Amino acid sequence: MWGAAPLLLLLLLLLPLARLCRRGPARLEPAGRAVLITGCDSGFGHLLALRLHRLGFTVFAGCLCPGGDGARRLQREAGGAGRLRVLRLDVTRARDVRAAKELVLSHLPERGFWGLVNNAGISTFGEIGWLPMETYEKFADVNLLGSIRTTLAFLPLLRKYKGRIVFMSSIIAYFTLGNGIYSMTKAAIEKFCDALRLEMKKFGVQVCIIQPGNYAPSTKIQPPVSAEEIWSELSEEEKAVYNKEYIQERANFFNSILSEGSTNGSEVVDAMVDALTSPAPKARYMVAKLKEKALVFVCALFPTVVMDSVLSYALSK
Repeated sequence: MWGAAPLLLLLLLLLPLARLCRRGPARLEPAGRAVLITGCDSGFGHLLALRLHRLGFTVFAGCLCPGGDGARRLQREAGGAGRLRVLRLDVTRARDVRAAKELVLSHLPERGFWGLVNNAGISTFGEIGWLPMETYEKFADVNLLGSIRTTLAFLPLLRKYKGRIVFMSSIIAYFTLGNGIYSMTKAAIEKFCDALRLEMKKFGVQVCIIQPGNYAPSTKIQPPVSAEEIWSELSEEEKAVYNKEYIQERANFFNSILSEGSTNGSEVVDAMVDALTSPAPKARYMVAKLKEKALVFVCALFPTVVMDSVLSYALSK
């Protein structure tokens, strides 16, 4: 019995070390590190800016309307200036992006530039032929090219400080239910991120994608749609194909989906914070309900004809 005592003592001494090894590296220390977030007027960007500020980061909160209610509320909730700066940032304007970079460079904290969060985005509803070319161009400029524009501007800083880049995608990158234009831009940004993630590994820069499910009520990115407004904006050619009853049915269907969305945006913000602070962040964070994940699963693993059948059945209801 006493012969086993040294072995037992050794195990007791090694147990804390084993626990330490299992925990892995410590999480990032936010103090003295800067993060730029786009689209902070409302939604996830607004919530993330406040969360990162409270954690101790120096936050540059890009707002489309720096004098608007959202930006003013952000400053008030953060307790004034300090480590949170609100700046004008329209991601479709190259001069805004350049000005944002100059501001960041002139106010870098001691540990430098740690993260870029490409969060700004817009959404709308409509079948392919209902939307004019100008709408496609606008969506591509905001949701896709806007993220690329800011990324290219801040890449030198991110490489220098071996930081993180976080992109806001969506599970809608895998399928569409009446908002193909939004799906298109999110699918494109996913492929851009896949290429960027591989290319940045050699510099120690990590790239993460956030894939929320339906959080429309918590972000207000997509307000309820009006069948009357859709009809009034249709071309004469489209009006000859569709009728008001069909458009009303589609609008009701889409609005019912929006109303089922989650109101707890902090779930998505948790994933964004983990992407910025974890010693081993995920390449993709899917934050969605079980049925939404099931749709993604079917889309990824089953033949296209199966997914088309599932979505066509949903639309028919």
